[in-house]
Amino acid sequence: MVETFQLTVNGTAQEVTCDRDTPLLYVLRNHLNLKGTRFGCGLGLCGACNVIIDGRTIFSCDTPLWSVVGKNIRTVEGLPADSPLRRMFVEEQAAQCGYCVSGIVMSATALLESTGNPDERAVKEALDRNLCRCGAHNRMVRAVLRAGE
Repeated sequence: MVETFQLTVNGTAQEVTCDRDTPLLYVLRNHLNLKGTRFGCGLGLCGACNVIIDGRTIFSCDTPLWSVVGKNIRTVEGLPADSPLRRMFVEEQAAQCGYCVSGIVMSATALLESTGNPDERAVKEALDRNLCRCGAHNRMVRAVLRAGE
């Protein structure tokens, strides 16, 4: 059944009309034109679709729209362009193909916001559910550590 929903995405009120069980990923990409959140596996296993909802990282590909109404949704587009994390990803050359990076950046952002200056173990645990086929995880971990300093 198609309904109209009020969402808060990157601090802006948004209205979308679609089925209540539509995955948040499709709402972000197809209804709100926020293409930074990527489709990876569609099963909540790879992390390419990660967004932050009320301070927690979630897989948007398996999160139904109805479950995020009234919550604060942040996508990679909502992060400041001059953030230390983005700068460190560039300096560490942490992105190769870049497909997974938006989800990884969102996981890292949630970690940095909750802990401030995490140690290497905490960074690896926070990024554990994000898959990168390019094998750039070590550079990503260094970027997150440097951003937390």
